Order: sequence, then C-alpha cells, then structure tokens
Amino acid sequence: MTIIHHLDDATILSFAAGTLGEALSVAAACHISMCSECRTAVRKAEALGGEILDDLESAAVSDMRRAATLASLDDGMMARPVFAKSDMPPPLQRLLAGQNFTQLRWRKKAPGVAVYELPLSKSAKGSLKLLSIAAGMSMLEHGHGGEELTLVLQGAFKDKIGRFARGDIADLDEDTEHCPIIEEGETCICLYATEAPSHFKTFIGRLLQPFLGI
Repeated sequence: MTIIHHLDDATILSFAAGTLGEALSVAAACHISMCSECRTAVRKAEALGGEILDDLESAAVSDMRRAATLASLDDGMMARPVFAKSDMPPPLQRLLAGQNFTQLRWRKKAPGVAVYELPLSKSAKGSLKLLSIAAGMSMLEHGHGGEELTLVLQGAFKDKIGRFARGDIADLDEDTEHCPIIEEGETCICLYATEAPSHFKTFIGRLLQPFLGI
C-alpha cells in the first residue's frame, strides 16, 4: 500500500493537541494508524507541543474523542504499519466491535450508495459514517460547510485533486469543491467525517441531500 494523500499540517497539530473534533479525530486516528509518514508527523507535533498540551489539560474533551485519539497512540499501535486482525484500522475495529464490512447493517440511500452511521457522543458536532459507493459512479459536485476528512478503506476514487486509493485521506475545507468519480472494478468504501453538511451545487443534489445524509 502506497499512501499519497495525507493529513495537512493544521489537522496533525490539532490531533496531537487533542483539539480536533470528535468525528474528525476518529478519521484522523484511522489514517494515522495506516500511514507511517503521518505517525512521524504526530510524534514531532507532540514533542513540540508539550507546553500547549499542558495548558489544555483542563479543557473538556468527550470520552469517545479522547478514546479515539489516545487509544490510537497507546499499546504500540502507532508503531505498527499493518493491521492486526483485518484490513480495517484498529480505531475503526473498536467502533465496529469486530464486525467486518459485510456484517454491517448498511442503509441504502440511492442506487449504488449505502451508508452506515457510526456513533458519536451527544455533545459532538458533525457526523461520522461509512460510505459504500458502487464502482463507476460519479458523485454530485459539492462543497463543504467546514472541515471534512474522507479516508479510503477499499477501492478508489478520482477528483480534480487526484486519485485516492486505500489509505489515502482527503483533508478538505469549505474552500474546496469537487466531484468524486469511483473507479471501475470495485466498490469504494470510505470513512467520512465532517463538521457540517456538504453544500451541493445543483438543484438535484440539494433535493437528494436529506436522503443521502451527507
């Protein structure tokens, strides 16, 4: 597995400091568990940010966010470049209680599109979900209401930024608009975390958004 697309510097720093939102923290932890380059970047950020972390000790952090962030760093998992029991990142394995993709109760949202909602704490903002999109599909053009992380777990897609395959993460903000196209040959499964709903550019997209849930 060769990872081309990584977390940006601001996301790495927020993750290391424990200030990244809950949903985004889970997606970041999953990518970091797969990516040696981002693991190294997190270690450097932690080394440089020790004083900042001390100042944040009294900050309120949700239990799940703390678990998603810290659990990815303990027990030596951050040093392992491969998965222990399956092709899923360990933080996601914990959330799914050992289930694999075929065992999940996916909700079909449109022809070729299914979603599996992942739990967040009641106080969390944004959303965290798995997206399953059939090979060859083209998603509707959209922008973002805030930061969005999309981690590819299976298959691949292309957009104007480039090609994203397993392990790659799209770290996007409200200034980015794109139209992902799923590659032929394999269903694309992504872990999708966002601070706010996407902004679809077309009338059809806005009409379908409540049903798609993204």
